[in-house]
Amino acid sequence: MSLAQFLIVIGNTTQRNMCLRLLSLVLWAALVQVSQTNVYISPPKAFMDGDVIIGILSSVHSTIDNLQGRVRPEEFTCSNFDQISFVRMLAAIYTIDSINEANFLPGVRLGYAVYDPCADATKALHSVEQMLSTNGSLPVMDDYSEFRPQVKVIIGARYSLLTIPVAKLLSLYLFPQISTTSSAVVLSDKLKFPGFLRVIPSDVYQTEALVQLIRHFKWNWVGLVSMDDDYGKGVHQSFLKDAEDAGVCVAYEHVIPHYLGHAESEQRIKEVARKIQLSDAQVVMVILRPELVKMLFEEMIRSNTTRVWIASDAWSRSTDVATMKDINKVGDILGFNFISGKITGFEQYLQNLPIGPGVRNDFIVEYKQKDCPADSPEVCSKPNADYLVKNTDLPVFYGERLREKLQKVNFTLDGKTHFFNEDGDFENGYDVIMWEPDGDHRRAEVKGNFTIQPREVVVNNHDIIWTSTPNNTIPVSRCSLPCPPGSSKKVFNVSCCYSCTLCIEGYYSDRSDEDDCHRCPKDTWSQKGWTKCEPRTVKYLQWSDPYPIALLVGVGVGLLLLIIVFVCFIVYRNTVLIRSANLLMSCFMMVGLAVSFGSVVLFMGEPSIHLCRAQQTMYALGFTLCVSCILVKAFRTFLAFMVFDPVRHHRLKKIYKPLIIMILATSVQGLVCVFWLIYDTPDVDQTPPSNQSMIHVLQCTEGSNVGFGVMHGYIALLAFICFLLAFKGRKVPQDFSETGIIIFSMLIHLFVWLCFIPIYITKNESRPIVQASAILVSNYGIIFCHFIPKCYRAIWGKNTTERILRRLRP
Repeated sequence: MSLAQFLIVIGNTTQRNMCLRLLSLVLWAALVQVSQTNVYISPPKAFMDGDVIIGILSSVHSTIDNLQGRVRPEEFTCSNFDQISFVRMLAAIYTIDSINEANFLPGVRLGYAVYDPCADATKALHSVEQMLSTNGSLPVMDDYSEFRPQVKVIIGARYSLLTIPVAKLLSLYLFPQISTTSSAVVLSDKLKFPGFLRVIPSDVYQTEALVQLIRHFKWNWVGLVSMDDDYGKGVHQSFLKDAEDAGVCVAYEHVIPHYLGHAESEQRIKEVARKIQLSDAQVVMVILRPELVKMLFEEMIRSNTTRVWIASDAWSRSTDVATMKDINKVGDILGFNFISGKITGFEQYLQNLPIGPGVRNDFIVEYKQKDCPADSPEVCSKPNADYLVKNTDLPVFYGERLREKLQKVNFTLDGKTHFFNEDGDFENGYDVIMWEPDGDHRRAEVKGNFTIQPREVVVNNHDIIWTSTPNNTIPVSRCSLPCPPGSSKKVFNVSCCYSCTLCIEGYYSDRSDEDDCHRCPKDTWSQKGWTKCEPRTVKYLQWSDPYPIALLVGVGVGLLLLIIVFVCFIVYRNTVLIRSANLLMSCFMMVGLAVSFGSVVLFMGEPSIHLCRAQQTMYALGFTLCVSCILVKAFRTFLAFMVFDPVRHHRLKKIYKPLIIMILATSVQGLVCVFWLIYDTPDVDQTPPSNQSMIHVLQCTEGSNVGFGVMHGYIALLAFICFLLAFKGRKVPQDFSETGIIIFSMLIHLFVWLCFIPIYITKNESRPIVQASAILVSNYGIIFCHFIPKCYRAIWGKNTTERILRRLRP
């Protein structure tokens, strides 16, 4: 809580009384330690006497002249007036004056002593020695329990670089030190720094917040520039760890000497600027002092290079950087700063800069004279009253208590509870800062926040104006473009640099930038590059599909033709034509064809083991029965041909037993089917579909290829025997023989099944359709060769008998 903000809460009686009691208790404890009045031999440049003196370390100057050339322990000479530190010092003085004027502590007056360490650790230690000295000397003791310096608490310094050595020195005395800006992680170590407290979070939270901010904008390829002091090293290492945990890759790391007068600083900054320019990382994390940031930005402006700059708390509200020439040319700037608020009445104080009676403040005098023309000193008497208000980011300054009392402080301000944790840090989070153009300069605007409980970055993207990209689009900074859903990352040497590989069959990814594709759940599958898995489509000959309907029509027409043929043969059974066709064998042929047609129907619908067995067995027995009947007819024709060889004719006639031949020929096929069904029966094909297919074809497998081949081979053998017998008897007069139709029908059958063999061997998914089609063609071949012509001649033929007898006469 700021000392000035005590004035805000005094309007509420309860809060006023609480504040007064707390402050009274703390300052009473401090007064007990005051045993004597000390005289400053070399007073500080800003001093106000009081009952309790508060020491303030404020680097109003940012540079020590010729530090490298310093060979004797002479007085330091400082330069480069730092306006931000100056205003922070004024905030502390204003707060102390406000407490005194409000008479919070009746009878007790606060004083202050401001020392300027000039942003140098060595001079900061010298300043602390002056604060703690008594009559110009600092006693050396074994036991400092009774040590009573006039300064009771030290506030500062601004930079961790200075705060760390000061805190080490003060740990000897267990002297309370309060910082409002030093965020180095190491300062949370109470073993090393038992007297140090701060009203801001540790950098351990800042780097986590910075990484979350980077991830919020989907950046994963960033540069890192830091300085070589304790603060820079701590933030650097903490950022690397948090970035790795969050999957953010650092494209490069560069370290710059923190001392502004270092001989290599300028050259090193030019080298870093060139490397930033050459890198494809569009986002740069910068952990530097404002003076170094200005030097770096000057190089960026000179090379016309724009980037997105992520500012650490060390410069995220730097007015010097925000007002530098051509600052709008460097690109977008955003980062974090400690949660802040306004100090009531402080703006009016800055407009007047009063110096009260008995008060010394050489810094105010220097500020009013720093731009005075040498020949016109009267100009300095009336400085621009609004300059500091308009050109400085006004701070929140916390006044503080002694170490043992501070650790117990717990209060509510602006609806939030504030207290020191066990490491002596506040956990009040950060503001997300975005630097927006303001004419030729920039101004820091709050665009969100990072809360420590829970640890979460909240940014209002709609309020952000991006200047480095067209159409106000969010800049892109990635080593590789995001891998779209359906692919995964193939990482190179750095985790953020990768190529995209499509997910293989059976795997999927449904989000961008997946490290690996996921295996499809059971009973689902995916094609290459798919974003989800789906159940495979089960495919078989559906009754409603076009081709099965065509097959069923073919079966229906075939059965209808068989019925017509049967009726015709019965009606004209007494004619010479029908009697010569052997009515009994023809009827058995029709039965076999009907069974064969029935097997085609079993190819439709979802297959099962019983259907698979039945369709093959029905075709085998049905068509074998038909062909065995044709064999009887062919044998009879062959006997007619052998009539001219009585001896051989007599021998062959003895074995011409039509029913026995038909039964034996069909029985052999029956035995083949029995052995086939016993040893390796046809079944539903359980072979999984290929990886490239989303269709699971359900069809019957033949079981044993031997059984399937023997079955078809036996039918082909019978057909071939029929063909040979008919071919031998082809000279028999056609009116009495069926040699021509037997030859032609058997050739059709053999040709059809020869065409079927290559398809069967390749195990094509269309095998059921092809086999069913082959059965239909074979059946129709026999119907149109053996039956339809006879029916035609029986119905529409005239004087058939006479013509036959006439041809037989010599």
